[in-house]
Amino acid sequence: MKPSVKSLAGAALALMLTLPAPAFAHDDGESKLSPGVQAQIAEVRRATARFHDFNFAIHPNGGGYGGLVIDLAGKSCIDQPGQGAMGVHYVNSSLFNAHLDPLQPQALVYEPLANGTMRLVAVEYIVFKAAWDGTFPTSTPMLFGQRFHLVREGNRYGLPAFYALHLWLWQPNRSGMFADWNPAVRCP
Repeated sequence: MKPSVKSLAGAALALMLTLPAPAFAHDDGESKLSPGVQAQIAEVRRATARFHDFNFAIHPNGGGYGGLVIDLAGKSCIDQPGQGAMGVHYVNSSLFNAHLDPLQPQALVYEPLANGTMRLVAVEYIVFKAAWDGTFPTSTPMLFGQRFHLVREGNRYGLPAFYALHLWLWQPNRSGMFADWNPAVRCP
């Protein structure tokens, strides 16, 4: 006796119902990027992996990312209620110019943990508008096929206008790997 398609489908459904549900990783959009861009991002991961060691990252003879960013309200952990947080930014001021190198982000972004440690979650590329426009007056900065967004004068940091792009390398972001805010990151 040959099994019918209906009986095979029923058996398959019964088997699926007894198996545990698969655990799917959250897709922050990286899988939708071109293989070339994925390869660039893999290079940035390799280049910045050493900055998981926070003390090395901020040491002048280490990473040189000792410049703590504090907003005008005195906050170092940057968040936006309802959207998530960025975290705590540490900048390497020697990297602020109109030259963008994907392997040398201007800022490292850390999430402060309850035990007092800092966990690397993202990098940020920053270029001041005046420097960029003075060198490339007809374009907007881009990396990884993503256009930087403009943070205008009068911003929460009291800085001149600048272009910025986050890259969530070390913390998945359901808002997208280039979004400003990450709902999974928390400020204390």
